[in-house]
Amino acid sequence: MLKKRIIPKFLIRGGRLVKLRRFDDDQREAGNPVSTAKVYDSYGIDELIFLDIDATREGRVVASSVIERVAEEVFIPFTVGGGVRSLDEIEALLKAGADKVSINSAAAADPGFVTRAASRFGDQCIVASIDYRQLSDGSRPVFAAGGQTAVGQDAIDWALRLQDAHAGEILLSSIDRDGMMTGYDLDLIAALSDRLNVPLIASSGAGSLADCKAALDAGASAITISSMFIFTDHSPIKVRTYLNTNGVPVRSQKGSRS
Repeated sequence: MLKKRIIPKFLIRGGRLVKLRRFDDDQREAGNPVSTAKVYDSYGIDELIFLDIDATREGRVVASSVIERVAEEVFIPFTVGGGVRSLDEIEALLKAGADKVSINSAAAADPGFVTRAASRFGDQCIVASIDYRQLSDGSRPVFAAGGQTAVGQDAIDWALRLQDAHAGEILLSSIDRDGMMTGYDLDLIAALSDRLNVPLIASSGAGSLADCKAALDAGASAITISSMFIFTDHSPIKVRTYLNTNGVPVRSQKGSRS
């Protein structure tokens, strides 16, 4: 049985780690991304995700300087994203030390970009990021540009389209649940995981150990955790121990330097 993954998600703004709620500017400082990444590495987490939340709106790509510093200090796989719009930018980020690159707004503008990126760098390097809202009528429309621009697609339909475009993984983020620590969108995770053939990374909503198990039980291959690690006493060690004790297959705890 494939092991489930635990992935801390870092939101980067101005070279610092921050946390927002519902993609809004209710900003809370959360430290230095490089030193925090080293701590998480020592806890034995599986991967890291770094997203530059201002890059798209500012018309630039995520800063490779942060990526290079992280690559020098930790030796676990990590994904980076933010403002990526060209194959040359993907190549630069991979050369800087990233293992995977997350694509969001560029895919919304041209799904064929995902196909071209996967063809050049391999499906395993390309993560398609999907941000969505849940409306009162039950629909889940997708948004790009940090939640500002409607894509005109339903979350499930869009995920399947990006899978067909050869995305190696789908990163699914609920704008409404982001930073709220009220639990993942289990219904969507279950519905989508039944139809995807690529790994589904569930993001947004972790507030308790039970929330983490519920998302993985619903079908997610991996979960991202941000606020719960930053603002509570729940560590990756606690999450891994709880999941293992409750029958969820996870990798044994071991830092990359162990």
